[in-house]
Amino acid sequence: MSKASSFRQKQSIVFLAFLITTFIIGIAGALQSPTLSRFLTFEVNVNSHLVGLFFSINALASIVGSFLLAKYSDKKGDRRYIVIFCCLMGVANSVTFAFTRHYFILITLGVLFAALSSAAMPQVFALAREYAVKSGRNVVAFNSIIRAQLSLAWVFGPPISFGLALSFGFTVMYLTAMSMFIIAMLFVAIFLPSVEKNPTSQLSSAADLQAANIPLWKNRNIVCLLLSTVFMWTANMMYIIDMPLYVDLVLHLPDSLPGVLMGLAAGIEIPVMLIAGFLVPSLGKRNLFFIAIICGLIFYIGMIFFTSKFALLVLQLFNALFIGIVANIGIIYFQDLLPTRMGVASTLFNNGIVFSVILAGVLQGFVSDAYGHEAIYWIALVMVAVSLLFCALVKDGKKTSQ
Repeated sequence: MSKASSFRQKQSIVFLAFLITTFIIGIAGALQSPTLSRFLTFEVNVNSHLVGLFFSINALASIVGSFLLAKYSDKKGDRRYIVIFCCLMGVANSVTFAFTRHYFILITLGVLFAALSSAAMPQVFALAREYAVKSGRNVVAFNSIIRAQLSLAWVFGPPISFGLALSFGFTVMYLTAMSMFIIAMLFVAIFLPSVEKNPTSQLSSAADLQAANIPLWKNRNIVCLLLSTVFMWTANMMYIIDMPLYVDLVLHLPDSLPGVLMGLAAGIEIPVMLIAGFLVPSLGKRNLFFIAIICGLIFYIGMIFFTSKFALLVLQLFNALFIGIVANIGIIYFQDLLPTRMGVASTLFNNGIVFSVILAGVLQGFVSDAYGHEAIYWIALVMVAVSLLFCALVKDGKKTSQ
């Protein structure tokens, strides 16, 4: 076998390992998250206030834990070992939830393990970006295909989660998640490469290096992009939380429709991610963000003024374009603006989403109770419009390696 053929075969193995690792870690998360409220309510036997408290503390701990690990990962150590450590914490978290029904243990020890394991996916994306740059692959296309695996995991994960929990119990479900983390650890240890972190050769000048390393809160591009991300994801999370109730209580449409709408949007998002990745060289990240946000504006205007089943189904195309583009290009955007801090960049994008979940949960509950479900979509529309304004203040970032 020639050296060129051997090199291509090795690249193919590494690429496949990235795909499998992302999918399996995604499955592990998709097994645990959808049934967590049910687990706390029926297995741990706590009231809705304690369930809400758990979600809030868990989310805040994940933001802090993943960010601290991200800062460490950009300065020291092999990123593979950090991913393995995060997966090991995922194993510990799964075992804790499988065999413990004490709320205090779960909200302390369980949340600690969950916070440390939450950095696994951002670290995988950071490692993938660094490997793509080193190996000369198309960075955006590489990221798009890997990011699609995470979406695919969330297509299959929630139904499997409910099926295991309802048919075999939560212990079996959490032990299944544990096995996913163990498999992911093996793939990372055996197949994923060790890569030099954040090569400064990607920067065109000393000024770029200085700009990339200024404190995050002084970096206008990062602050504006983060705010844009938080506003658009908060709008999306409010929709996800409220839509099943809106369809049932306000529109009086079939109970099965919310599941169909979510599944349809998720199915469209995957090809949207892949296509968006290939459009970056010609359109640019900033223009793609504008297109996505405009699709989001159309979607929420449609949610306000159209109420038929057919209209809601059609609107999912704009919803999928909105979320599919942002979910794929967003992480690349952050990485391009922080080329010497890939771990921090990937984690900022992820933490923006986590923070949006907290904000959306608070807003949805208050607004729907005080002003009705219809008001949710007006607020979401305003948030997407504000997101567009912040996006306009962000430069396109350095040219991504093609």
